[in-house]
Amino acid sequence: MKTYSLRTTYAAFAILALLAGCSSTPRHSTEATAAPVAPHQMSQARDLTPPPVEAPSNMISPMMEKRESFTATGYAVISIQSNKNPAQQRLLAIRAAKLDAYRSLTEQVYGQYLDATTTVAEMTIMNDTFRTRVEGVIYGAQMVSVTPVGEDTYEATLSLDRNVVRDLRSLYLSQLAQRAR
Repeated sequence: MKTYSLRTTYAAFAILALLAGCSSTPRHSTEATAAPVAPHQMSQARDLTPPPVEAPSNMISPMMEKRESFTATGYAVISIQSNKNPAQQRLLAIRAAKLDAYRSLTEQVYGQYLDATTTVAEMTIMNDTFRTRVEGVIYGAQMVSVTPVGEDTYEATLSLDRNVVRDLRSLYLSQLAQRAR
């Protein structure tokens, strides 16, 4: 018999909740399904417009339907880059800002794993620890801008189309389903 940790059990329930909320039916179908109509009721049926088909609700679709694209901004400080040449430090800061923006996009697409621990003794919080992790694949992101902010910082902004986000999430959920088998 296998034993599972609380973290593994929680992850399995989270995956099942995501998969249960997903649907393989089209989100915006132009066809309406109706019950068969008898010939003597045809004239009445033509006058009635079918009720709108409601899309199944899940946790992901409301956020995706509201946005045309996902945008993320990343920042990096120039002076802390590990090079003595100022020009090279600026280039490294631009690259670090871009990677920070990619991390932010990944959080928006896949969510963020949060591991929190709180220790309480004598009704007082003794220790409060948070660890976060994000993991995923991003493709198709467009560089919107790279701009200096102040004297010592760069800001990079990336944009990702809603359709690419939908594809990435579909691939991710199918991989999770294959791992669960």
